Amino acid sequence: MHANRTGTPLYDGNSIPRQESPNVNLRRIFLPLLLLVAGAPAQQQHKTIGFMTDFDVRDDAVGICKAVMEGVAPGVRIIDITHQVTPYSIAEAARFLAGSSPYFAKDAVFVAVIDPTVGSKRKAIIAHSKVGQYFVLPDNGLLTLVQDRDGIDGVREITNPAWMIGAKLSSTFHGRDIFSPAGAHLARGDDWTQAGPAIDPATLVRLDLHNATLSPAGLSAEVIGTDGPFGNLVLNVPAETFAQLGYRIGDIIPVKLAGTVYTFPFVKTFADVPVGKPLFYIDSRGRLSLGINQRNFSTTYHVDAPAQLSIPRKPQ
Repeated sequence: MHANRTGTPLYDGNSIPRQESPNVNLRRIFLPLLLLVAGAPAQQQHKTIGFMTDFDVRDDAVGICKAVMEGVAPGVRIIDITHQVTPYSIAEAARFLAGSSPYFAKDAVFVAVIDPTVGSKRKAIIAHSKVGQYFVLPDNGLLTLVQDRDGIDGVREITNPAWMIGAKLSSTFHGRDIFSPAGAHLARGDDWTQAGPAIDPATLVRLDLHNATLSPAGLSAEVIGTDGPFGNLVLNVPAETFAQLGYRIGDIIPVKLAGTVYTFPFVKTFADVPVGKPLFYIDSRGRLSLGINQRNFSTTYHVDAPAQLSIPRKPQ
């Protein structure tokens, strides 16, 4: 090994040239990149959007709404709660909204579009719950169950054109033109007070929902829906209310359902009865429900919402 006039070693074909450590080369490559990343401004993390409609997925409506949200808040995370709400069923949608929202982040945004009176004088609103979540929806009772459970500490009517799609508004597709862009503005962190004027939460439209009632004779209740495609009957009976009747797992419970008297066992889960047999059970949301093991209770017994039922107290 010899050296040239600059002092740089020259390889003479005999000696082995000195090898630099691979770690040195890696540092030369990655150090500038690390410095560049460290100096770049941090990108704000968008809030998650929970999206629910009665649009179904057979046409392009859901995709259009999600594209609008993405256009306002690029990279926003959108979780589809469901788009199979029974058309126009505000009560069913209110149940799904209240049932799903506790599983989202405390600052999540919900865009819920079940809007039978779209284009009318009903208000398009943003509501902020005491939990910290935002709800973008029509003022038609959709918020009733969330409001009862979590409380609402602020409401804004969406009137600011900057929070809408920007083009001429349709009178029949506010999911695209108002609710989706407004939800995306919230998700990217825009000041929600800019959406429009404040509304008193006490003036929001409410659903006339019936609670199960207890009397000395027993329980009076109603069917409030079915459990997806399985046909289990969802009842308006919290487990705590049912427990006051005195029944325990394994008991046979008499019930008058839609005018007919039956007896069904009260068990923990479907597999506790033979296939094709009915059962009472507490569902995953903490409500008393009626089902059939691997069968559809609603179609088998020809019962659906809002059928009435009554259960006597357990004899002492």
